[in-house]
Parts: sequence; C-alpha cells; structure tokens
Amino acid sequence: MRTTKIQLIGIGFALISIVLSVIFLRTEKMFPLVIGISIIIGVLPFFLSIFAETEAEKEKDERFLEFSRNLVESVKTGTPISRSIINIRDKDYGVLNPYIKKLVNQISLGIPVKDALMTFARDANSKTILRSVELIREAEQAGGNIESILDSVSKSVAEIETLKKERRAAIYNLVVQGYIIFIIFIIIMLVMQFKIVPMTSEITAAGSLGIEGKAGAGISPDQIAIIFISLLLAQGFFTGLVIGKLAEGSLKAGIKHSFLLMVIAYIVSASARAFISV
Repeated sequence: MRTTKIQLIGIGFALISIVLSVIFLRTEKMFPLVIGISIIIGVLPFFLSIFAETEAEKEKDERFLEFSRNLVESVKTGTPISRSIINIRDKDYGVLNPYIKKLVNQISLGIPVKDALMTFARDANSKTILRSVELIREAEQAGGNIESILDSVSKSVAEIETLKKERRAAIYNLVVQGYIIFIIFIIIMLVMQFKIVPMTSEITAAGSLGIEGKAGAGISPDQIAIIFISLLLAQGFFTGLVIGKLAEGSLKAGIKHSFLLMVIAYIVSASARAFISV
C-alpha cells in the first residue's frame, strides 16, 4: 500500500507527540491517554484509507449496475456490444469512469471486446464485476444471444445489490446492539478495575497482615490497568470483525468497526485512569 502525504503527516505528528509526552508527561497520570491519542492520530489516516477503499468497492458495484443497464439498452437497439460501449462512454459512472475510459480506448485500438472486458474487470478489482464480465465474455465468445445474456447479467447484479441493501437494513439493529453491549462491557470492566479489584486487594492485604504480620505483595494499579485495557482492546477488535462480517459480509469491512470500538475502549479506559484516583 502506497503511503500518502496525509499518512506521513499523521505519523510525524504522532511521533512528535509521543516524544514530547515522554519528556514532559512520563510521570503524570495523563501520560497513557496522551500516548494513546497520539497513536490514534497516527493510525487514523490509514484507517480512513481502508474505509475509503471499502466505500469505493460498494460504489463500483452500484455504478456497474448502471453501466450494464445502459449497455443492455444500447445492445437492444441492434448496436454491436463494442460500439455500444463506445456510445455510452460519455455518461458519468463515478468511480468507474477511469476504467471505462480505458476499456473504450482498448476497444478503439482494435483489442477484442472479451480481452478488453477482462482487463476492465481486473482493474476494477470487484468480485461482482469480474463474475459478470466472465459471463459476458463467454457468451460473446460462444456466439450466443448477447442481448439476453447482458439482460440476465444486469438483472443478476441488480438482485445482488438489492440483497446487500436488505441485509444491511436487517442487520442494522444487531450492529447497534453490538455497540451497546460493548459499551456495557467497558463499564463493567471499569467498575471491576476501580472498585472490585482494589477492594479485593485490600481484603487480601488485611488477611495477610493478620496471619503473617505483614502485607502480601499484590498487583499494582498499573499492572491492573494494562490487563484490563488489553482485554478491552482484544474484545473491541474481534467484536468489530464480527459486526463487519454480519453487516457487510466482509472482514475487511469490519476493520472500521474494530478501529472505532478499540478507540472508544482506549479513550474511556485511559481517561478513567487519568481522572479517577485508585
């Protein structure tokens, strides 16, 4: 993955913030919070790039549906598929415009339609487009009724997009429930960290004094904080992947949920650590 200027700026800002925090805030309770925010700022541009790629994939499928419908309408008038593609090149297909322009240029140069379409599908890097183009290529190569094949492909893509939207709508409540359950989990962990565990440590220490005449060696607050934040981050990461898989059928789509949940977990935990005395 190419590193963009914004990503380099984010990394630079994060490194500067971390260095300044180590110099001036190393012994302060705010230190973990500031370090965490600095790392989040450094990682944020990479997360936004992944999010943009995911959204671009959705738009590719939606725009290809529009492209296939226009192609069907042109072919139905009796125009050959190669000429039909050239005729509809001036329409706006959003994120697909560069790929369609390349497709038209290849056809204009005399490259066979089936080869140009395959290049188009590979460049677009979409499973839906690749599957559809393979069907069109096979029909064009076999000399079948290209009009009916294109119509079937168009309907198939439309059905796939409809099913995706219905799944996202149906699973929306589960996504919201997943976030709510995770927030409740954070609250429970914070109560354990700042109330139950210290209370248990005090009881253990008192018992040790009564039996041995000296306090037992317990776990320090910093060790407790590390254990609990690790649990929260792990829970947030895997919960986000599950939410993404359920909502959009892709673990890659779940990365954005994982990132958001992990950020929420760390900010809340580090803020509680900074402002609540243990």
